[in-house]
Amino acid sequence: MSVAIVTDSTAYLPAELVAAAAVPLTIVPLHVVVGGVERREGVDVTTEDLSTALRAFVPVSTSRPAPQAFLTEYERLAGDGATAIVSVHLSADMSGTVQAAQLAAQQSPVPVVVVDSRSLGMAMGYAVLSAADCAAAGGSVNDVAAVARSRAEAAYVAFYVDTLEHLRRGGRIGAASAMLGSALAIKPILTLADGSIQPLERVRTSSRALARLADLAVLAAASATTRVDVAVQHLDSATRAASLAAEVAGRLGDRLGDVVVGELGAVVGAHVGPGTLAVVVSPRPGRPGEL
Repeated sequence: MSVAIVTDSTAYLPAELVAAAAVPLTIVPLHVVVGGVERREGVDVTTEDLSTALRAFVPVSTSRPAPQAFLTEYERLAGDGATAIVSVHLSADMSGTVQAAQLAAQQSPVPVVVVDSRSLGMAMGYAVLSAADCAAAGGSVNDVAAVARSRAEAAYVAFYVDTLEHLRRGGRIGAASAMLGSALAIKPILTLADGSIQPLERVRTSSRALARLADLAVLAAASATTRVDVAVQHLDSATRAASLAAEVAGRLGDRLGDVVVGELGAVVGAHVGPGTLAVVVSPRPGRPGEL
């Protein structure tokens, strides 16, 4: 059985990791509407475009891919010889992308297992890469889907935003709404829990937020039973992202697998705003104690 892997653009996998994946990855873009013009993430709109629009208060919104976009890719992959497909997507609590993929799966010429990663960014990206490894090793469609779910579930995500205003406007803030009002004067640290954004801590300065993200990453790695891969992702904050990645790498030592520094894309950026900094700690699949 040849299992193909599909994901969406909010995995924010760096091009070099996509190129090095054990099997080819198909990435379906979400859409961003900037000033009334709909564009495809990673195709027609850059993060620079988004940051400029947000700072100029140009209306920005996002939307899921149409089911037909998934069905087109499922049919193409089947035509190329895939006998089954695992389609891994961002949390259904934050987007209708999973539902769109499920609708397309009902019409696919080959079986499709749609995985709600309950996450996004490289927390999902690492799950996609492990799914590709499993597929390349001859795993069944259910094996591949299980690997994706397991690695996504094991990942830890913490992120800092300069303001909660963008999350509030987009309706993605969930329980973090309790931090609005007077909390907007401080720097919030948020996390992903059970597929949605949740408040974690509040700090007084951006420098303190950076230090706290490093602490949280190290704590998450300490609880893992295998080596961890780390991703630091940002929107218009490259210098701070590089600094955070270096700090975490230095403190983790031989517990660290790979470290990736990259930009968030326009879809997530539209909801978190410029200056956002996120850290992902993703334990590698393996036997406990195996480094």
